[in-house]
Amino acid sequence: MINNTLGHRGMVTAPHHLAADAGRDVLREGGSAVEAMVTAAAVIAVVYPHMNAIGGDGFWLVAEPGSRPIGIDACGPAARSADRGWYTERGFTQIPARGPAAALTVPGTIDGWAKALAQPAAGAGRLPLSRLLAPAVALAREGVAVTAGQAALTASKLDGLQDIPGFAETFLDDSGSALTTGARLRQSRLADTLEQLGRAGLDDFYRGDVANSMARELNALDSPLDLIDFQAFTAKSVTPLSLRIQAADAEIFNMPPPTQGLASLFILGVFDRLGISESEGFEHIHGLVESTKQAFLLRDAEVTDPRWMRTEAQALLTGERLDEAAGRIDRDHAAPWPHPAMPGDTVWMGAMDAEGRSVSFIQSIYWEYGSGVVLPETGVLMQNRGMSFGLSPDHTQALEPGRRPFHTLNPAMARFNDGRQMVYGTMGGEGQPQTQAAVFSRYAMFGMPIQRAITAPRWLLGRTWGESSTTLKLESRFDDALIEALKTAGHDIEILGDYDSTLGHAGAIISHPDGLQEGASDPRSDGHVAAV
Repeated sequence: MINNTLGHRGMVTAPHHLAADAGRDVLREGGSAVEAMVTAAAVIAVVYPHMNAIGGDGFWLVAEPGSRPIGIDACGPAARSADRGWYTERGFTQIPARGPAAALTVPGTIDGWAKALAQPAAGAGRLPLSRLLAPAVALAREGVAVTAGQAALTASKLDGLQDIPGFAETFLDDSGSALTTGARLRQSRLADTLEQLGRAGLDDFYRGDVANSMARELNALDSPLDLIDFQAFTAKSVTPLSLRIQAADAEIFNMPPPTQGLASLFILGVFDRLGISESEGFEHIHGLVESTKQAFLLRDAEVTDPRWMRTEAQALLTGERLDEAAGRIDRDHAAPWPHPAMPGDTVWMGAMDAEGRSVSFIQSIYWEYGSGVVLPETGVLMQNRGMSFGLSPDHTQALEPGRRPFHTLNPAMARFNDGRQMVYGTMGGEGQPQTQAAVFSRYAMFGMPIQRAITAPRWLLGRTWGESSTTLKLESRFDDALIEALKTAGHDIEILGDYDSTLGHAGAIISHPDGLQEGASDPRSDGHVAAV
């Protein structure tokens, strides 16, 4: 996959082809990019349940031509009863990764859909909500073919998931084994829930029949979440973080805390100051890896729920801070590592319509399959984002009722001085800022076509969840001489496969001033670009 997808009337890129196609069909019927994204978000929650669900969180960047992007923060807080005492009384010394006690934050993504549709910039109201959710309802009820990635992942994580309430009944076969590639996955209870939301409205998830049902189910399972937590939640409209990148003649945008959007911008801001003029060589890869280390150190020291932060996030992106970080980089040698990694998996999707409206969107349940809990009445798979909290009062992310968890999620957007606009992003937890830096630098700073920039070999500094290694992981397609140069510089190298999904499922869409649109999708995923 090396050629860009071209068009003029709108396109959607997603890591599963059914989500991209469903969003494209909305554009064909005259829907806006935001409406297309709501449809794609509902579908991806059905067809890619190991990576996201409506029981998770979401973040949006939305822009109209000529206007500043707006952000939507659909991150749910910890339950009002989810304090440290609740866990210690039950014998926990840390928040568990799986099970009902891991489901302690309100799932925010559905109200994020509602907030996006209500934005003046959304161009929404062209198609009824029931139409937007209909493809997801049909796929959940009739079933979808399990992808190879889902089959392999389910089998590899079976020991930690098979005994979690609702998981086996939903995602395993009658013998208790993982569904194999191509098997039909039906989710009839989830279909009913999505159909109810299409009929009653998205607010029903928080203050209606769906909310009442989920609260009863969660209480019965001994989760700290209660009905009042759902009723009190609303997604937030926020101002995105932004940064000028001189080498690209562009301004880049990302989400503010509690996401790691700051890190994504900081990497590129530091790298911009290194003055590197050629891509794919030692200076490019080493420079971005070392910029990543600087960004992660800052992120882990500063980023949390904004109410707990010492410094406002945009103030951490000053030229002085970026200059200082760039000055700490040794051009020839790797700085000491490891540093604690942030795991997580998710989906990123992008959309543009014929009017130039653009969306960069991300949706997640944190670990693969989140908490593993599938609620018996509604079929909602609950996230485990709250496990990033700590039970020690001096923990950087200390658990407090109502506190929002740290998020690896960070959709990206760029605007170029020549009139181009770009939405881009990836899944992959700790790898998200690194893959964004790889894709943006290749395309915007070094002139590589966008599909080639995504297809080209990638890297990941640090571990992924469930793995102990904190190496610099490289796909095997990198040149042998480059690999040796990185080893000589002191990088602890681990070689992965040719197209390894550990390195994320990236995508991008670019619009040009003359109306041309270019789209790209990741060969590491099950998706594609669908153009009108």
